[in-house]
Amino acid sequence: MPEHHSMPFARHSDFEQEPRLFAQADAMCFSDTRGRPILDGCSGLFTSAAGHRRPEIADAIYKTLKEIDFPPSFGGGYRQSFERVASRIAQLTPQSINRVLVCASGSEAVETAMKICLAFHRVRREGQRTMFVAREGANHGFNLGGIALSGNVDKRRAFGSHLHGVVHMRHTWLPENRFVKGQPENGAELAEDLQRMVNVYGAENIAACFVEPIAGSTGVLVPPQGYLERLRELCDQHGIVLVFDEVICALGRTGTAFAAQSFDVTPDIITLGQALSNGTQAIGAVAIKQEIYDAISSASREDAEEFLHTYISWTHPAACAAALATLDIYQQECLFERAAEMSSYFLDAAFALSDLPVISDIRGYGMLVGIELAPDHVSGRRGHEIQKRLFEAGLYVTNAGDAVILAPALICDKRHIDEMCAILRKVLASQVDHA
Repeated sequence: MPEHHSMPFARHSDFEQEPRLFAQADAMCFSDTRGRPILDGCSGLFTSAAGHRRPEIADAIYKTLKEIDFPPSFGGGYRQSFERVASRIAQLTPQSINRVLVCASGSEAVETAMKICLAFHRVRREGQRTMFVAREGANHGFNLGGIALSGNVDKRRAFGSHLHGVVHMRHTWLPENRFVKGQPENGAELAEDLQRMVNVYGAENIAACFVEPIAGSTGVLVPPQGYLERLRELCDQHGIVLVFDEVICALGRTGTAFAAQSFDVTPDIITLGQALSNGTQAIGAVAIKQEIYDAISSASREDAEEFLHTYISWTHPAACAAALATLDIYQQECLFERAAEMSSYFLDAAFALSDLPVISDIRGYGMLVGIELAPDHVSGRRGHEIQKRLFEAGLYVTNAGDAVILAPALICDKRHIDEMCAILRKVLASQVDHA
């Protein structure tokens, strides 16, 4: 291993002993440094929904960088971001969500959404609304704001919780919902946790409720029937902004452009991540309701910025070019519709693994599945080891603790799904004696 490289989000000694390095990628596969094909079971990291190495995207990036490399993002920006990227996203969002800020990652999108919520309440003379409600087990990125929202104790142990006033509802996993495809019938009452927060802290102090429609990084927790609807009702009742973090779900993963449309619940704000560029460039976005935009913009002084927030690399030309080319592919190849059509086969194939004793639960919706493994004394150890064994067997997946997550690219066909599940069965069957 190169002596100067520091590996983020990795167990260094483990990685040095068994480095998992990628050399090339094409369509549904990676190649490792030994030239072995590795089937990509997770669209990179929920990013490459149109498959790898799309020449249309590479050509668009190259063409744009020959014209412009970097425009200042303070008080200005790249024209394609304003003229086309935001408009293309707004064409896909629920109708009332039609204002878009383009940023550089999903984590930045979450941080930006938090600040929008605070700004919205401040201009409405409710500046005391500074609290946020999120969920146990949630993942909202790695900025300090996202870490505070995330219901992950390991992140807090590593970095602390420097943003106070964040409280967490329970997650939605229930034992009676084991091995349920789609939305489980039980658990809508868990949305009443938001009402409990109101009862304890006062609605007048709560700025926003952040949820992932499907809690992806928790191991794919699909919302119970009626759960998101009840959150919407409570937010409306108490003047709380409802934010859907769709960094994982957006752009076809649930069979529609956004999970908000799949579940027929419209939030006030939606965050997006790097599926917007098919993973080729650092990009994210925040889509907000017109009324929120109007409230913030109309309240500002003529001699002052209306929203004092940005990052240096916002609306980068290469990222915007990648986004436009990616959105063209999604549309021209009908990938959202393809995901909806392929979902039934994908879910059936994944749930057919339920006979393996090492599997304690399977959850899934659209083109997203979580396979929960029986823990091996130490929580998360089995999931980590299985991820390594699957890689050696020719399948890349990610894991959340002891849950293996499948989220293949939307270009996949039945043979790819069959191959993924065959590798999973072979590797997981070897764990029978250890379950």
